[in-house]
Amino acid sequence: MINSLNDRVILNNGTQIPGLGLGVFQIPDEATSKVVADGIKAGYRLIDTAQIYGNEAGTGEGIRLGLKETGLERDDLFVTSKVWNDHLTYDQTIDAFYDSLQKLGLDYLDLYLIHWPGDNAFKESYRALESLYKAGKIKAIGVSNFEIHHLEELEKFADVVPVIDQVESHPRLNQDKLRAYAATKGIKIQAWSPLMQGQILKDDSLKKIADKYQKSVAQVILRWDIQRDVLLAVKSVRPERMASNADVFDFTLDKTDMAQINAMNQDFRVGPEPDDFDF
Repeated sequence: MINSLNDRVILNNGTQIPGLGLGVFQIPDEATSKVVADGIKAGYRLIDTAQIYGNEAGTGEGIRLGLKETGLERDDLFVTSKVWNDHLTYDQTIDAFYDSLQKLGLDYLDLYLIHWPGDNAFKESYRALESLYKAGKIKAIGVSNFEIHHLEELEKFADVVPVIDQVESHPRLNQDKLRAYAATKGIKIQAWSPLMQGQILKDDSLKKIADKYQKSVAQVILRWDIQRDVLLAVKSVRPERMASNADVFDFTLDKTDMAQINAMNQDFRVGPEPDDFDF
């Protein structure tokens, strides 16, 4: 379990990933540069973007600005992007990776993910990721939005075990079954939309828990994830919210409160269903 914003978690290939990072989903490209630079200045070392977000260029600009203003080096950061797997061939995936790399203005990625399983249409894409990994262009590879049966299918042919599965996860969708299965394979779970796109923040039971610790509901949820050893990529555009999201290391939820939040699960999604998602 991480104990600070700078703490890293060791993945199954030895790569170390910050446990709490900044996501840039749905941030316009022209606004992303400032958001990313602000995040780096606020102490965030993980920046999570994707091909489909359309803001890799802004992300890269923000990285360069943030490094310049903090004096940090590229290796101090952990940068993730994802390929939009629309039944891509091996060569198309390779091309997509280099296009992302060019837009980001980077020489390598720390982590590259297949964004969606695409009706089990990920074999060629994953083989391309393995080739890029073996060539040293990516420090680690993984998947996103994969269910247990997708991971089982991947295991049939993969030479490299994915380091993470980035999935929708929040109190209404705690992903405990997936997390338990992934753990048997050495795969970490990273949550996207951990705050349920804000829909969970007005829940009365969570407000009572937050009041008990003199914290916000968002901070309680993020702390719940941290205590479950779930990695986090949290979207925020305002420096004050970035700071608030990172202010989760000075308290510990007791077993009763952890159990109460776990019991809120309804297997409810705010995002697409991975098996039904139509590209």
